[in-house]
Amino acid sequence: MEITPEQYERVAHCFPKARGSLSYPNLQVLNAILYIAENGAKWRGLPASYGHWHTVY
Repeated sequence: MEITPEQYERVAHCFPKARGSLSYPNLQVLNAILYIAENGAKWRGLPASYGHWHTVY
């Protein structure tokens, strides 16, 4: 499950403003949290947009 940028705009006010040299936007972090909650960190369930699961592992 991933939320779209349009969906994120509805809850963006709940997240802190980015500071420093962060390289991950809040939307990407939120989608990663949702992935872990849904799949329980199973490597083989990793979305293709992150690359081959074995390479990421």
